[in-house]
Amino acid sequence: MAIAKAERLMNLALCLLGTRRPLSKRELRESIEAYLEAGSDDSFNRMFERDKDDLRELGLVIETVENLDGEVGYLARRDSNRLPPITLDAEEAAALGLAAKVWQQARLAGAASGALQKLRAAGLPEDVDPYEAHGALEPRIPVHEAAFEPLMLACRDRRPVLFDYRKATAARPEPRHVEPWALECWRGHWYLAGWDRDRGAERVFRLSRITGKVRSRGTGFTAPVPDVVTVRETVASWAGEIADRSALIRLRSGSGYPLRAKARAVRELGDGWDELEIPYGHGLDAWLVEFGPDVMVLEPAELRADVVDRLRAVAKG
Repeated sequence: MAIAKAERLMNLALCLLGTRRPLSKRELRESIEAYLEAGSDDSFNRMFERDKDDLRELGLVIETVENLDGEVGYLARRDSNRLPPITLDAEEAAALGLAAKVWQQARLAGAASGALQKLRAAGLPEDVDPYEAHGALEPRIPVHEAAFEPLMLACRDRRPVLFDYRKATAARPEPRHVEPWALECWRGHWYLAGWDRDRGAERVFRLSRITGKVRSRGTGFTAPVPDVVTVRETVASWAGEIADRSALIRLRSGSGYPLRAKARAVRELGDGWDELEIPYGHGLDAWLVEFGPDVMVLEPAELRADVVDRLRAVAKG
């Protein structure tokens, strides 16, 4: 049934786009086989009106014209249904290619590839390959988490979700009822920003700590959704990108290059260790834990305690 309707809509669209004058219902019925097979005039009229509304919802501009005899006709002018030419320079094409890489490990990989092919047919520079690596280092945005796709769809459809989440300092996951706002990638990890209904506040969740399935729960949001810039700032702050203090750590020589890149000062201690002063913001403890035995927090004491708590939680499994 779905295939038959799609074919009928396609035939109607081609008739309306291919004519130079308005076509009446009678002429359209005689031109489309599915309309000829309609059992009665009422059945045809209902089918035609539904199809016409569906095409308009899909974006086709259909004009209704009345001739001198009072007969109503329909047509879709090509100049009213033509997209403007697409022009992309090399930098814009490269940005689109990088964006498409996000979906290489998700279900939308085929759609992303098809979209780039259509852009190339519409004027993408021939000397630019969006998938080609243009240097020794190729940027990648991995999407390994099973929660990514259902959360992406929930963000798009504005549907609240329920999932089990294990904090870094907790031994067991806890249920979270969240109104999802947006997904953001920081330091190779995906984060969900949203409104935690149980806690009545905005929260950020790292997708790798979501366990089990993401389930939809009800419809409609109870809290206002901030604009995308505010969401990105929230994720950046939660992931430790916004720092208002400094921390002093001891780092094993030859390791922790991301930490060294952000260091405000570095001092060699000898015996295979260096001392670094690094920016300290929310989420730094989670980042330091990733370096395991290669890092030791000297100060402040609260950061050291947070790191120790996280390591103990990891040891407990």
